[in-house]
Parts: sequence; structure tokens; C-alpha cells
Amino acid sequence: MNREHGERGHRSDRRTRLTVLVALAANLLIAAAKTVGGLLASSPALLSEAAHSVADSLNEIFLLAALRRSRRPADRRHPFGYGKERWFWSLLAAVGIFVMGGCFSFFQTFEALREGDRPVSAGHYAAGLAVLGVALLAEGTSLVRALYQYRREGDEARDPAHRTVIAEDSAAVVGVLFAMAGMGLHLITGRVAWEAAASLAIGLLLVYVAYRLGREARDFLIGVAVDPGMRRAVRAMLDEQPEIDNVAALLTMRLGVDSVLLAARVDLAPGLDSEEVELVSERIKAAVLDRWPEADQVFLDITEAPPHPGR
Repeated sequence: MNREHGERGHRSDRRTRLTVLVALAANLLIAAAKTVGGLLASSPALLSEAAHSVADSLNEIFLLAALRRSRRPADRRHPFGYGKERWFWSLLAAVGIFVMGGCFSFFQTFEALREGDRPVSAGHYAAGLAVLGVALLAEGTSLVRALYQYRREGDEARDPAHRTVIAEDSAAVVGVLFAMAGMGLHLITGRVAWEAAASLAIGLLLVYVAYRLGREARDFLIGVAVDPGMRRAVRAMLDEQPEIDNVAALLTMRLGVDSVLLAARVDLAPGLDSEEVELVSERIKAAVLDRWPEADQVFLDITEAPPHPGR
């Protein structure tokens, strides 16, 4: 069972890696096109989107590193494995989105307002809008693939790399729409304030995405419990064991995408000798692992319950 769980994890990794690679290829191509178009048109909104795509590309390289490094086997220094590396690299991706995307967009807003209104080239702006149209198609395709994988995996889609791609692609689609609106209104009205507003909106959007991703990564790095449904089910299973008199405490923590630590303090029914206690402990651990293959670290702190009154 544990072997099957490991194979499922590696298959999921391969699908996630393909999703990240598709997003990376799209972002590299789009970043180059946006940069050229933004420089030719001197468009702050398009340059903000170029910085957004560059940040996403760097972050996807981080996520590819996370997929590889988090699967390293446990060793003496890291006895619970390297699963939390997924969230470490996801945290770096959040910082990258904030610094390279959000802060640069704010800078473009300030620069656009400082320089004020100026004549624009209709041809260059038309080319820039065409670049954004292609970017919208590419980002939308990447987002659809990521959402398809998420829906296919259902409740198992806990991979921070996968969710980061979804967040990045969703922000990219909205950001492109902001940039197109800003450029179009600037071209029509001659007022650069529209593009400044678009750059500001893109920056705020990226800061929000970075905050959400960073907060999630922080929670998992600190140590987050399993979902309440799984915790209740584990406790109910322990309560059903005839040898267990009382479950005094049950602590859980996610160690990785598909690795969970369970630690329970239980009181066994009186009268069991040491050999029976060991057999009961091993049987319970095996039953938990069989039902929840991700619970690969199970610890039972066993004490003998005091005799009940009247016995």
C-alpha cells in the first residue's frame, strides 16, 4: 500500500512538473514579447506585465527545484524527509512575485505619472495590444491545463507548486486584461493616467497573490495540522479499537504533500502484558497506514488505564 502511495505521488509529480514546464515556456516567450513591445511603445502597463512574466518565469524555476528536492529520501539530519521544501520554494516564489512583479509595477506607476502625458505611436501601441492578445491566449491555455489537473486530482491536489501555477496564471490573465484596458484608454484619450492606473492595479494584484501564497507557505513551514475531517476519522478509528480505553490526545502535522505525522497518547485497557501491548501498537499503526497511506509517521504514546471502579 505504501509503495502504491509512493508511485501515485511520483505520477502526480510528473503531471505537476509538466504543468510547470508549460507555464514556464509560455512565460518566457511572453516575457520577451512584452519587453520588446513595452520598450518600443514606452508603455508602463506593458512593461509592468513584462516584469510580471519575468517574475513568473523565475518562480517556475524555483518550483521545478522544489519538485526535485522535496522527493529526496530521509537521512540522519532530516529524519522526516524533505517534503517541506515544497513550501520553502513556494515562499521564495511569493517573494519573487512581490519584489519583481509588484514593486516594479508600482515603480512604473510613479514613472508614468512623473513624466505626464506625451504623444504615443498608434502603430507601436497596436503592436503592444497584439502582444497582449497572444499573451492572454497563452496564459489562458496554461491556466486551463492547471485547473484541469487540479480538478482531476480533487482533494489530493495539495501540491503548493501546482497551486502556485494556478495563482500565477490567474493573476497573469487578469493582469493582461488590466494592461489592455490601460493601453487602449491611453491610446483613445491621450491620458497616461489610464496606464498608470493599470500598472497600479497590476502591482496590487501581484502583492495580493504574493501575500496569499506566502501566508500558506508560512503556515505549512511552521507546521499545520491535517484537515479536521481526517483528524476526526483517525480519532474515531482509535476510539473503536477494543484495546484502547481512552484517546487522551491526538496531534497531527503535514510533513509534505503526501506525508503526515500522527502522534496519539492513548490509555490501553488494563490487564495487557508488554508483548500484547507491542502487538496492539503495531496492529493499530498498520491499520492507520492502510487507511491513510500518507500517514507514514505514526507514533503512539501508550499508558495503561487505571482499573475502572467496581472491576
